[in-house]
Amino acid sequence: MDVQLYTENDVKRGLRDNSGKGVVVGLTNISTIYPEKVVNGEKIPGVGELRYRGIDIDELVNGFVSEGRFGFEEVAYLLLFGELPSDKELYDFQNIIADRRTLPTNFVRDVIMKAPPESIMNSLSRSILTLASYDDKADDVSIENVLDQSLNLIAVFPMLAVYAYHAYNHYAKDESMYIHRPKAGLSTAETILTMLRPDKQYTPQEAQTLDMALVLHMEHGGGNNSTFTTRVVTSSGSDTYSTIAAALGSLKGPKHGGANIKVTQMMEDLKEKVSDYSDEEAVRQYLTDILDKKEFDKKGLIYGMGHAIYSDNDPRAAIFKRYVSKLAEEKGAKAQAEYNLYTLVERVAPEIIGEKRRMYKGVSANIDFFSGFVYSMLGLPSELYTPIFAIARIVGWSAHRIEELINAQKIMRPAYQEVSVDRHYQTLEERSKIAEKHLSV
Repeated sequence: MDVQLYTENDVKRGLRDNSGKGVVVGLTNISTIYPEKVVNGEKIPGVGELRYRGIDIDELVNGFVSEGRFGFEEVAYLLLFGELPSDKELYDFQNIIADRRTLPTNFVRDVIMKAPPESIMNSLSRSILTLASYDDKADDVSIENVLDQSLNLIAVFPMLAVYAYHAYNHYAKDESMYIHRPKAGLSTAETILTMLRPDKQYTPQEAQTLDMALVLHMEHGGGNNSTFTTRVVTSSGSDTYSTIAAALGSLKGPKHGGANIKVTQMMEDLKEKVSDYSDEEAVRQYLTDILDKKEFDKKGLIYGMGHAIYSDNDPRAAIFKRYVSKLAEEKGAKAQAEYNLYTLVERVAPEIIGEKRRMYKGVSANIDFFSGFVYSMLGLPSELYTPIFAIARIVGWSAHRIEELINAQKIMRPAYQEVSVDRHYQTLEERSKIAEKHLSV
């Protein structure tokens, strides 16, 4: 199809206009994204904002960190219920999530361990759809029931993902398999590390950094692909399990949840080509060669740079970088050298992109740029990178599903502009003669 037809028919490709702004299709109170900050009509460079239920993400993070708490459960409560919890509400919510970290009898053996696929995301989808068979109210879309289902899924997502990895690692790679039961009283981040590691051990800095990754990936507006998928499927009246399975399929794509893996692969390729991590000129040349489609995957993309919404600042990346630095320091000289390489690429890549590309807005590192590096420092296998994203984003999906059920109550049915040419039916004999003619030519 001629690409020019999109312009001629004023069709927004990817539901985005030429300036990169998304086509507005709904309303939400769950989170707000400000690509840039404007004061008195003047744009303030390097300032983008993300707000969960109206609270700036930086202020939110500083709040629970300064008071010595993990943030996942507290922020999940905020997104689901619209307000920050009191002491008792937080305590009760933490216990609700912990108590629900359980799977049906023999589920691990009969579902997760049977024919484990290489893609843990596919395993997650299969497990979610199978859980519907254990729910007598699977098709009940009342708000109370959907909230109950959502809490169950938020609780078991870490188990489904980590157990699926252990099963795959055992059957496909002939490694040992560990099925550790989550302990009461642990945060979601601590639970993941406990279930994943043979010795169940982790440092406070490791747990805090993973917790931060979960909080920052938890929600990002209604316009991202997987959240939009959640709302589209919800609008049809479908059940929670089918809706979340659809969202998982969307998140799995390398243009969405799989982006951090591409960053890690690109950086590994860079380390092979540039032995001196401090050689800025060599790093610049490598990045230039990427844009010229001479290096890495030859697609001309520096992964982890730029965002569909933010211009010259992804606030999540700025926050996350502080905890990446702390973890690298704890891990030692090798990790610090890699961290310095990441910060070098973070600094020079936008300059090179600006020189080589026509850009309608600024470019900066997004959160995916650092997340793969963090997961590697934590010893997480690459097969779990995108599932970790899903473990966080299930909270945002659940909040958006509930909001869609409450407010919209109308199926989403976008339009496509037809550009095909009218034709008449040809008999089989006529088609055969045309085919013979083409073959003779």
